[in-house]
Amino acid sequence: MRLSAAQVDRACGVLLGAAVGDALGAGYEFGAAPLVGRPEMIGGGLGNFAPGEWTDDTAQTYAIAHVAASCAIGGADLRTEAALDRIAAGFAAWYAAGPPDVGIQTSHVLGAVRANPTARAMAEAAAALHRRTGRTAGNGSLMRTSPVALAHLADEQALVDAAMAVSALTHADPLAGEACVLWCLAIRHAVLTGELGDPRAGLARLPADRREFWREKLDEAERLEPARFRPNGFVVTALQAAWSAIWHTAVPAHQPAAGRFASDHLVAGLEAAIAIGDDTDTVATIAGALLGARWGESAVPARWRRVVHGYPGLRADDLTRLAFIAVAGGPNRRGWPGAARIEYAGHHGRDTLVPHPHDEGVWIGGVGALDVLPPDVTAVVSLCLVGATQVPAGLEHVSYRLLDEPDRADNPNLDFVLDDAARTIAALREEGHVVLLHCVAAHSRTPAVAIRYSQLLGIDPRQAYDEVCAALPDGRPNAGFRKALRRLSASTPGDRFSG
Repeated sequence: MRLSAAQVDRACGVLLGAAVGDALGAGYEFGAAPLVGRPEMIGGGLGNFAPGEWTDDTAQTYAIAHVAASCAIGGADLRTEAALDRIAAGFAAWYAAGPPDVGIQTSHVLGAVRANPTARAMAEAAAALHRRTGRTAGNGSLMRTSPVALAHLADEQALVDAAMAVSALTHADPLAGEACVLWCLAIRHAVLTGELGDPRAGLARLPADRREFWREKLDEAERLEPARFRPNGFVVTALQAAWSAIWHTAVPAHQPAAGRFASDHLVAGLEAAIAIGDDTDTVATIAGALLGARWGESAVPARWRRVVHGYPGLRADDLTRLAFIAVAGGPNRRGWPGAARIEYAGHHGRDTLVPHPHDEGVWIGGVGALDVLPPDVTAVVSLCLVGATQVPAGLEHVSYRLLDEPDRADNPNLDFVLDDAARTIAALREEGHVVLLHCVAAHSRTPAVAIRYSQLLGIDPRQAYDEVCAALPDGRPNAGFRKALRRLSASTPGDRFSG
């Protein structure tokens, strides 16, 4: 399936949204720390996690996403025995590494198959646990289910079958599998359409005698306040909590000049999920996958992306790469992700490197500047794709999904991205960094963010536009970016941003 730029952005937002929700909620799980004000990535929690570190939720999500990406390259799918075996092996490898926090039910199953981590053995252990206890509908398979949606965007029935099969590896109760089906179908809808996926849309894919049960539970989630859905270790209550948090969080009015963006719904929805309490990381990771599918990778603030990390030694950009491969079937035409370098040969201006006219601690230029960095540069903000080794090791690196296209459809969160990139530069400077801001050739993206940064410094918008563009040999933001800068600065038609 060939996806548009906005659909790719939303697909990459699925894993990233789930991970930041997980890391944000980790510190407050089961009251480990009181929630005072807005949640932050404080770390701690049941596993004594580092600030920004994700938990078992995203570690297991990664195991599925890794296989989903591999299957996409080979043309296979998650329903095959070979793929399920690899997922089971991924779960087992994570468990063998001694994670600091594991759900009780998942721990029982993985502990039973240490010597034989095949899908068949794992599912049989899960079924045996269900026969013994009759209580295996925990939230542990729902929290990790989002990569299944990415693996099967093109085929609803394949998605349904895969969601049930992957859930059954550790959770034999059909309730767990049904929850995964509903949530994955909602994620799929959001990625493909840009609309918030209603889990009810998947009811037709469930057995006829199960549909009314889930319809009533979803109605209840919308009727009652989110705080009513606790405790939420039960998969039904966890899904209700996540959906209630999203449903009851209004999409903000888009007012860029006031610093408010419609895409802030992602942040507000995650905060609402964590405010419910109890299993905060899991409810937030479930909500985050759907919010990320609706708003995209480009809606996730850099203050979270900079610190989120976890097993097995990954960071935010690694999750983005996995998601991209899972939906694209391999690298793009320039070899990203995977290429050590992306040359952008033939782009006039790629070697541009000049000081920002309003801050001598910021350099602005093209991608070639990465090869001739001033020795005092300690942080890089990239507005284009770069290779895996292109940014020198040891530097702080923050990347943005931003296309040099004037059509807002290609950059659905354009206003937020320009503002967030400029504020990230400001944050890096406060931390003492000397920053390089670059795109491919410093024609449009670099000057647009540099102008917004000047505005944040208090420079008059017209002066900011003129002096940044004068500093760059070919600097002139495209028409769409100029309109965005006008919206951000509340400038009026007819000024520099309109020409």
